[in-house]
Amino acid sequence: MVVLHYTAMHSAEAARARLCAPEFEVSAHYLIAEDGRIWGMVAEEHRAWHAGAGAWGAVRDVNSHSIGIELANRGDHPFPEPQMRALECLLAPMLGRWSIPPERVVGHSDTAIARKIDPGPRFDWHRLARRGLSVWPTPASPGDFLQDCGRVGYDTAQVGAEDLLRAFRLRFRPMATGALDDRDRALAADLAARWPAR
Repeated sequence: MVVLHYTAMHSAEAARARLCAPEFEVSAHYLIAEDGRIWGMVAEEHRAWHAGAGAWGAVRDVNSHSIGIELANRGDHPFPEPQMRALECLLAPMLGRWSIPPERVVGHSDTAIARKIDPGPRFDWHRLARRGLSVWPTPASPGDFLQDCGRVGYDTAQVGAEDLLRAFRLRFRPMATGALDDRDRALAADLAARWPAR
């Protein structure tokens, strides 16, 4: 599994300093700057401390079962083109090297539903999916939102309905507001049918 994050810091250099400082007890396998520079921080085969408490599908210890990629971004602006290109260049061989299917490329907000919002509503998940590096649903017939989200991998037993809807929309409908609707249900149904969690 690959977990994408944003740094929520003012610069890539500040984020790099924090990720390298033992007193913060946080690390990631990679950091990608706004200009596309990539820093390898932890070898992919080693555990990094990027995910904290969370789950995806049957995985309850996300740090031990994932590669963490931090994107230098405060969370309030779009991700620059050089950074997105660098992410794509990093992800493509990584997924092949580790036999990671695109549905196992997730956001921190997917694994830590009530705690995290990164990589946030400005991250272009659809772009990654068009390149085969993540997944994107197509509308289907509406289903049972809670059940379908659980089949996709969201830890539905540990969060409330509002937190689950927020996490789902952060990734698949970042500009949507209001109550759960048929579009949310249809997208979740399509994801569950095509990419159930293992």
